[in-house]
Amino acid sequence: MMVKSSVLGYPRIGADREWKKALEAFWSGKLEESEFHSQLQEIRLNHLRKQQEKGIDIISVNDFSYYDHVLDTATMFGIIPKRFSYEGGVVPLSVYYGIARGTKDATASEMTKWFNTNYHYIVPELDGAAPVLTENRPLKAYREAKEKLGIEGKPVIVGPLTFLKLSKGYRVSETDAWLERLLPLYVQILQELASEGVQWVQIDEPILVTKLSAADLERLKTIYDTFAASAPNLNIMLQTYFESVENYSDIAQLPVRGIGLDFVHGFSGNMQSIKALGFPADKVLGAGVIDGRGIWKASLREKLVLLEELSELVTADQLIVQSSCSLLHVPVTVKNEARLLTELNDALAFADEKLDELVLLAKAISSEEAVIIDELEKCESALLALKLSDERNRTDIQHAVAAISEQTPERSLPFSERHIAQQKKWQLPIFPTTTIGSFPQSAEVRRARQLWRKGEWNNEQYANFIREQIDIWIKLQEEIGLDVLVHGEFERTDMVEFFGEKLAGFAFTQNGWVQSYGSRCVKPPIIFGDVAFKESMTVEETKYAQSKTERPVKGMLTGPITIMNWSFVREDITREQIAYQLAYALRQEVEALEHAGIGMIQVDEPAVREGLPLKEEDQAKYLAWAVKAFRMSTCTVQNTTQIHTHMCYCEFHDMIDSIEAMDADVISIETSRSHGELIHSFELNTYKLGIGLGVYDIHSPRIPRVEEMTSMIERALRVLDPKLFWINPDCGLKTRGFEETIDSLRNMVEATEIARTKHSLTV
Repeated sequence: MMVKSSVLGYPRIGADREWKKALEAFWSGKLEESEFHSQLQEIRLNHLRKQQEKGIDIISVNDFSYYDHVLDTATMFGIIPKRFSYEGGVVPLSVYYGIARGTKDATASEMTKWFNTNYHYIVPELDGAAPVLTENRPLKAYREAKEKLGIEGKPVIVGPLTFLKLSKGYRVSETDAWLERLLPLYVQILQELASEGVQWVQIDEPILVTKLSAADLERLKTIYDTFAASAPNLNIMLQTYFESVENYSDIAQLPVRGIGLDFVHGFSGNMQSIKALGFPADKVLGAGVIDGRGIWKASLREKLVLLEELSELVTADQLIVQSSCSLLHVPVTVKNEARLLTELNDALAFADEKLDELVLLAKAISSEEAVIIDELEKCESALLALKLSDERNRTDIQHAVAAISEQTPERSLPFSERHIAQQKKWQLPIFPTTTIGSFPQSAEVRRARQLWRKGEWNNEQYANFIREQIDIWIKLQEEIGLDVLVHGEFERTDMVEFFGEKLAGFAFTQNGWVQSYGSRCVKPPIIFGDVAFKESMTVEETKYAQSKTERPVKGMLTGPITIMNWSFVREDITREQIAYQLAYALRQEVEALEHAGIGMIQVDEPAVREGLPLKEEDQAKYLAWAVKAFRMSTCTVQNTTQIHTHMCYCEFHDMIDSIEAMDADVISIETSRSHGELIHSFELNTYKLGIGLGVYDIHSPRIPRVEEMTSMIERALRVLDPKLFWINPDCGLKTRGFEETIDSLRNMVEATEIARTKHSLTV
């Protein structure tokens, strides 16, 4: 019998980011709603058609989204925050996008990381909601694929336990009550799918790779017992990914037709469980052997050995060859890349190439090995050529990094003493105001960069333009009344790409875009060789900005862990080694800024937490070397040099100690969408360093009121030392409009003045 192939999901954005362009055209009023739906349908069908033509046997449907699949699930169940006007029925796009992006009168829902990836989902708010099935999205997607393309699709649904565990707005004691509300809606979906003749349904439960309580395991059993009784003829693939499952024996006994396991990131644990406990004879194994998160070609020879090992544990009709997770996390195709080094290009596999790998492996394991022999040889040759390349064998860097990584990185004085010296030097008022770094990148800024990149402007013309933008915004910041200024980052396309382009060991694609959140797409650099500092990267613009004002201007860098976590990284050395190489390079830039007279330097680490291992037993080790890498970058500066850092949306309560251990003089945290939750963390944990909690959400297209920000400031000051408290937006302002930015910052400064007046006598 032929082993079948499947993927868990396909990138939404399109090879030319046509999805992103359609969304933004609709949001800006340039595209009518009917045409918008039409364009997205064509994009969606093209993605399905491509998988069909490639030969994928089981094609996922309902993996496409108008913004985010978790938001899709919430709105499908009518879970709409009360602040949005919703009168029932199918949720209109105005409400759907309002929840995601905010409106003039209502703040957006919280956004946070999807497990340990750089994808952000919209957090469902259950408080006060009355769930009802507004539409059967999986059924709609199944019908479309079958009617338009003749595809017998596999609908994908976020599972009930994962959905609940990722939601907010309810107490733990209410979990069972919420499950009772949601289960009938899931049952209705499944029964309607079964009545339609659907063969397979993929229910995603990635929460199963995390530690679950005994109560959660009982809920899991209740959920799938209910599904089995309600739709007995429906084949359910219980899908996990990102790690090995916990409680394998409990999961193996669930009444489902298939279990999907990650044999890339969860290889060791999942293989150990199957070998020790066996795999149920009445179930299909969805073997996730092709990495859905990485960009490197798989060693097809190694994957074939793995599949042969699995085929000794299960029969051929029990095996489906899959991606380890959705291909949402990788670019669409390598075919559009023409500027990469040959040895690098030959070693890459994006989404479309992974489809080919899956089809080849499925054929090979089905006793058709001849079809893969040539591909095996090509693959192994490509991987070997990259391994032997000069870029991966820089002994000077390897020896230098090994030497400094053996040292303990620390400042010469503790924060309490540094703070006194810094206050004496800078003479800042209470509640200093600043921004996170970037200012609006207007069409004019983007056009100038394109002219320079195309060679139509020379370096001097482009540098003059950047200086003009710096002049404008230094003056504006002074007029607004900010205390610590930034140069605006007009020369930077992306906070990681900018540095990667100036460091050795990096490569950049032309079209390697992936979705980060909503229509926000990023083009992660590729760390394929040893990372090395070549020359100063930020000194020129920062030094120029400082020459235009008496107020301090922060130097702006991206930290080693964020550069690593927001890049596609090599797999031949550990992530810890990569982080130390980056830290060594960035230390040299920090020292160059200080030598140029820049006395405040911000080393942003928004992505520290997203690299946190999902297994609790692995987390302490990761945090230890992540903190060490940050300190390696910053520990050599003078005590009067103030080190800032910034972190983005994520759960901080379980890593406050590690944040403090980074020993940054000031940290700003992106909290406006989850302000109360983070404040609660500080109610439970004392924080003794400088801190700024973002007082307004820069991702929402609205101007925050003074009263809103005043309320956030006052809430924070209940638990934070006012002598150490800074006031700032919650992230960079690159994506915002000119007038909107000015008005928002003026309101922020006004809120600060109110707080200063109120608290001046107590500080």
